[in-house]
Amino acid sequence: MTSIVASYITLIGLILGSFYNVVALRIPAGESLLRPPSHCPSCNTQLRSRDLIPVLSYVLNRGSCRYCGSRISPLYMLGEATTGLLFLGIYLQFGLTGKGIIGYLLVSLAVIVTVSDLKFMLIPDKVLLFFLPILATVVLLFPEGTLVSHLLGAVAGSGILLLLVLFGGMGMGDAKLMALLGMVLGFPNTILAFLLACVLGTVVGGTLLFTGRIQRKQHIPFGPWLAAGALLAFAYGSHLISGYLALIR
Repeated sequence: MTSIVASYITLIGLILGSFYNVVALRIPAGESLLRPPSHCPSCNTQLRSRDLIPVLSYVLNRGSCRYCGSRISPLYMLGEATTGLLFLGIYLQFGLTGKGIIGYLLVSLAVIVTVSDLKFMLIPDKVLLFFLPILATVVLLFPEGTLVSHLLGAVAGSGILLLLVLFGGMGMGDAKLMALLGMVLGFPNTILAFLLACVLGTVVGGTLLFTGRIQRKQHIPFGPWLAAGALLAFAYGSHLISGYLALIR
């Protein structure tokens, strides 16, 4: 039974991941989510059902448009696959519980923000405002610790990023995102999420710089690393913090 539910959750994640791609790519561009229907970005041919199967269509068409042969960004397929796998991970760890619901919502926000920031270097306010009341409601229903902890998380998250915005190191979108993530994670997981984001961003950015994929002083979107750090802190925060405290005693 567990394997059947896990497969179903993964399938839902794959399907939603395809929709999240649309949200992440159209909202920053000021486009409608409904019109025009899904189409090839190169030849504008409307895609058929067989072209919209998450992950599988991309693989079968070898990453190219079936109509004009133009290469399709792997970002589409990665968004779908990542959502499906993360939904599966949340289910295996938390099941269909209150914390699991929060996890699915965090994954959804993380995928949309990541795709949007990688493509446009922008975290849309419309996306954050959509998730704000939903996440606030589920946090009230299924709080991790006290409500004060969640408020402190929001204040700490936004405060840290606002300082970096003032010094020109971050954008306001990052600060707004971190405030929202902090509200969900609570304190001290918010601090852990930020530290993890810094580590991930430094390692990946340093690797890209070393391999020549980016140039020195080239701006790298930080939203994806904030999202990744938040997911790690959400799933493993208590273990990571207790492990660290055990090491320094």
